[in-house]
Amino acid sequence: MTDDRRLLKKSPGLLGGKRRLVALLLGALILLGVFAVMMAPTPQQQERGARRGGGVGEGPVPVLAVPAKLANVPVYLEGVGTARALNTVTVRPQVEGKLINVEFKEGQDVKKGQVLARIDPTTYQAQLDQALAKKAQNEALLANARMDLERYTRLAASNSITKQQADTQRSTVAQLEAQVRVDQGAVDNAHAILAYTTITAPINGRTGIRLVDEGNIVRASDVIGIVVLTEIQPISVIFNLPQQVVAQVNAAFAKGPLPVEALAPDNEAVIDRGSLQVVDNQVDPTTGTVKLKAEFPNANLQLWSGQFVNVRMLIDTRQQVVVVPTASVQRGPDGAFVFVVQQGGETVAVRPVSVAQQDDAQAVISTGLQAGDQIVTTGFAQLADGTRVNVTTGDGAQPRPARPDGGRRQNRPVNPEGAAPGTAANPPTGATRPERQRRSSTGAAASPAP
Repeated sequence: MTDDRRLLKKSPGLLGGKRRLVALLLGALILLGVFAVMMAPTPQQQERGARRGGGVGEGPVPVLAVPAKLANVPVYLEGVGTARALNTVTVRPQVEGKLINVEFKEGQDVKKGQVLARIDPTTYQAQLDQALAKKAQNEALLANARMDLERYTRLAASNSITKQQADTQRSTVAQLEAQVRVDQGAVDNAHAILAYTTITAPINGRTGIRLVDEGNIVRASDVIGIVVLTEIQPISVIFNLPQQVVAQVNAAFAKGPLPVEALAPDNEAVIDRGSLQVVDNQVDPTTGTVKLKAEFPNANLQLWSGQFVNVRMLIDTRQQVVVVPTASVQRGPDGAFVFVVQQGGETVAVRPVSVAQQDDAQAVISTGLQAGDQIVTTGFAQLADGTRVNVTTGDGAQPRPARPDGGRRQNRPVNPEGAAPGTAANPPTGATRPERQRRSSTGAAASPAP
């Protein structure tokens, strides 16, 4: 015992070092235990992993499936435009004077030639009377000169007067005839100026807010004018489309008139139908778009000049193509795909597809499917290639009519490329619903989400 005490007194650091080592080992074991507990999967994660991998013992996944169908699908081009009056006229006075009468009401529909206002005609009536009197005076002188010429001609024939006198009288008659023609021109001019005191509508249209009140002095040099007339029945809409579709539009336009629909603000209801009138002869280099002009009857005044309007133009109809609900088309890193119910209806298979165009309701499949294939529309989070399913059938994609009264938004082309997204062991990730394409006010189209 004495020796042990002596050894401890000689080596006090040896015991402290062992204690520190033991403490470090215990701390490391505790940290490893905590890490193992944190990394261990929860029962919910184990169940989700078993379902995702089609684990044995799990029941089939309930899904809704619809058959792919054949349908005629319209192809629309969509843009945002501005309604413009077919004709716009600022009514201005052509003579100076006091505005003595305004004969229209603001917002009134007027016909061409209808009287809108009157200017005091007193001065211009006096000028017309002067021109008429001057003409009458010269006509009297001309009549007398013609009688003198007739006498001089007879006297010259009998050598009673010189021939020079007869020629002089003939010249006087010619001068007076010219003067009468000048007077007639002055009379016509005075008539025209007097007619300008009655201001009439140059076109059929609707009056705007009166720009000058009765009793004011108006002049031909006035910039503001008296009132603005707009012809809004029919009315035109100017809209833009990307330059990439110009060739497609021209090819369709060459075959006949292209129907254009004006949509309500909700982009669902059709408020008026018209036709394309002209494609502009140049592309705007700053925006990369081309202007198009459509004309609408506007029978119920649904469209108003200056109003922003969503329009869509039917340029083609795809005949008997395969369509499926848009919700059934999934997207992964390798492209678009769908889940197809295998024969027997117990499992699903991943089928890569190429989407030609799509809208909110349906997608047109160019390759990868046939009419009658059962396509899954729900439960994608639990599906992979070979997953067992319990199928409930639906009605399938309903084709849109070519020109509905309350149609959806435009069918839009998408990237046709696609590939298999994965396998049963490695199901596709990042699958989302396709992004809706919208066009800006300049007509540029946004690409769909990859």
